[in-house]
Amino acid sequence: MTKFHLSVLALCAIALATTAGAQTIQVNRDNRTIAVTATDKVTVMADTATVHIGFVAYGPDSDTAYANGSRVSNAIMNALTTAGIPRETIESESQSLAPSQNFQVDRLTPAERTQRQFMVNQSWTVRTPADNAARLLDIAVKAGANQSGQIEWSFRDEHAPESEAAAKALKSARTQAEQMATSLSTKLGALLFASNQTQAEVIRPMMRAMAAPMVAGRAEPLAINPRQIEKSATVYAVFAIE
Repeated sequence: MTKFHLSVLALCAIALATTAGAQTIQVNRDNRTIAVTATDKVTVMADTATVHIGFVAYGPDSDTAYANGSRVSNAIMNALTTAGIPRETIESESQSLAPSQNFQVDRLTPAERTQRQFMVNQSWTVRTPADNAARLLDIAVKAGANQSGQIEWSFRDEHAPESEAAAKALKSARTQAEQMATSLSTKLGALLFASNQTQAEVIRPMMRAMAAPMVAGRAEPLAINPRQIEKSATVYAVFAIE
């Protein structure tokens, strides 16, 4: 095939693609629309908390460390379930039995190093109503969960705040479209198409896991408040104009 023939075929392909695009999006006096993109947001207090709880236990050998870890593990689980925390909301996150690393024991006395040759780590996540997070954490810590504290805040119904943000954004889009229609000396018609994209952001920092073991004793629960979460939505809307 000659170079000339290839060029003609290429031009034909471009012409066909242009025609196909024109059939999809037609701009003429019979198809008058206004397209608007608008963003809005809502700020809602979280109603659900995912609490991370865990512990570390030691022993001079692997068997003793495992036995100590088993005792603490079951004590934590029994404390939570006895307090009415549903077992199905408690999910295992990680667990391990391993020799202690030098950097973990090098500042201890020789006697302490001897007792900490092996370590057991275990952690869970527990999903609970936001106003129950402090009580749940307190129960776990007092039962031996000495590596606990991180909390993730969310909603029982994630779609509710998303829908609220999208509704506000669509209302803003209509207002903008009405202003544009007025400036064009025409009247805004029906909504023909709309799509939205939502995203969430915690507007205050979450409580993070404690670096050092938590010592509970007979202390009262920590003062923990749910976080506010900001949900934003961006709406693309197409309206008819009369």
